[in-house]
Amino acid sequence: MEEAKEHSKHAHGYGIYVLVWLALVTLTGLTAAVAGINFGKLSIVVAIIIAVIKSYLVLTEFMHLKTEQRTFKAFIFVALFFIIISLALLFSDYSFYVR
Repeated sequence: MEEAKEHSKHAHGYGIYVLVWLALVTLTGLTAAVAGINFGKLSIVVAIIIAVIKSYLVLTEFMHLKTEQRTFKAFIFVALFFIIISLALLFSDYSFYVR
Protein backbone atom coordinates (compact mmCIF):
# COMPACT_ATOMS: atom_id res chain seq x y z
CA MET A 1 0.00 0.00 0.00
CA GLU A 2 2.80 2.39 0.85
CA GLU A 3 4.49 1.60 -2.45
CA ALA A 4 1.37 2.69 -4.33
CA LYS A 5 1.37 6.01 -2.46
CA GLU A 6 5.06 6.47 -3.25
CA HIS A 7 4.48 5.71 -6.93
CA SER A 8 1.50 8.05 -7.22
CA LYS A 9 3.56 10.83 -5.63
CA HIS A 10 6.10 10.57 -8.45
CA ALA A 11 3.67 9.94 -11.29
CA HIS A 12 2.79 12.69 -13.69
CA GLY A 13 1.29 12.84 -17.14
CA TYR A 14 2.91 12.02 -20.44
CA GLY A 15 2.79 15.66 -21.49
CA ILE A 16 6.02 16.51 -19.70
CA TYR A 17 7.78 13.64 -21.45
CA VAL A 18 6.63 14.90 -24.83
CA LEU A 19 7.78 18.44 -24.02
CA VAL A 20 11.18 17.23 -22.83
CA TRP A 21 11.52 15.04 -25.92
CA LEU A 22 10.69 18.00 -28.16
CA ALA A 23 13.24 20.11 -26.29
CA LEU A 24 15.87 17.40 -26.76
CA VAL A 25 15.11 17.14 -30.48
CA THR A 26 15.31 20.93 -30.80
CA LEU A 27 18.60 21.08 -28.92
CA THR A 28 20.00 18.29 -31.09
CA GLY A 29 19.07 20.29 -34.17
CA LEU A 30 20.66 23.35 -32.60
CA THR A 31 23.82 21.35 -31.98
CA ALA A 32 23.93 20.32 -35.64
CA ALA A 33 23.31 23.92 -36.74
CA VAL A 34 26.00 25.30 -34.44
CA ALA A 35 28.49 22.72 -35.74
CA GLY A 36 28.25 24.38 -39.15
CA ILE A 37 28.96 27.85 -37.77
CA ASN A 38 32.53 28.83 -36.99
CA PHE A 39 32.65 30.33 -33.50
CA GLY A 40 36.38 29.83 -33.23
CA LYS A 41 37.40 28.71 -29.76
CA LEU A 42 33.84 29.14 -28.51
CA SER A 43 32.57 26.26 -30.67
CA ILE A 44 33.47 23.69 -28.03
CA VAL A 45 32.02 25.83 -25.24
CA VAL A 46 28.70 26.23 -27.08
CA ALA A 47 28.53 22.49 -27.79
CA ILE A 48 29.25 21.68 -24.12
CA ILE A 49 26.61 24.14 -22.90
CA ILE A 50 23.99 22.54 -25.15
CA ALA A 51 25.08 19.07 -23.97
CA VAL A 52 24.79 20.16 -20.32
CA ILE A 53 21.24 21.41 -20.91
CA LYS A 54 20.31 18.14 -22.60
CA SER A 55 21.88 16.13 -19.79
CA TYR A 56 19.97 18.13 -17.20
CA LEU A 57 16.68 17.44 -18.96
CA VAL A 58 17.38 13.71 -19.19
CA LEU A 59 18.54 13.47 -15.56
CA THR A 60 15.63 15.39 -14.07
CA GLU A 61 12.74 14.06 -16.13
CA PHE A 62 13.57 10.69 -17.67
CA MET A 63 15.74 9.46 -14.78
CA HIS A 64 13.43 11.08 -12.16
CA LEU A 65 16.29 12.77 -10.31
CA LYS A 66 13.90 15.50 -9.15
CA THR A 67 12.08 13.06 -6.89
CA GLU A 68 15.08 11.17 -5.49
CA GLN A 69 16.44 11.42 -1.97
CA ARG A 70 19.11 13.96 -1.11
CA THR A 71 21.78 11.31 -0.59
CA PHE A 72 21.37 9.97 -4.10
CA LYS A 73 21.45 13.49 -5.52
CA ALA A 74 24.66 14.16 -3.61
CA PHE A 75 26.31 11.11 -5.17
CA ILE A 76 25.24 12.24 -8.64
CA PHE A 77 26.61 15.73 -8.12
CA VAL A 78 29.91 14.44 -6.71
CA ALA A 79 30.31 12.25 -9.80
CA LEU A 80 29.49 15.19 -12.08
CA PHE A 81 31.98 17.36 -10.18
CA PHE A 82 34.78 14.87 -10.85
CA ILE A 83 33.78 14.60 -14.51
CA ILE A 84 33.98 18.39 -14.81
CA ILE A 85 37.41 18.40 -13.13
CA SER A 86 38.59 15.68 -15.51
CA LEU A 87 37.33 17.59 -18.54
CA ALA A 88 38.95 20.80 -17.32
CA LEU A 89 42.28 19.02 -16.91
CA LEU A 90 41.89 17.36 -20.32
CA PHE A 91 41.20 20.63 -22.11
CA SER A 92 43.99 22.46 -20.30
CA ASP A 93 46.44 19.71 -21.29
CA TYR A 94 45.15 19.70 -24.86
CA SER A 95 45.46 23.47 -25.18
CA PHE A 96 49.04 23.27 -23.89
CA TYR A 97 50.14 20.89 -26.67
CA VAL A 98 48.07 22.24 -29.59
CA ARG A 99 49.32 25.59 -30.76
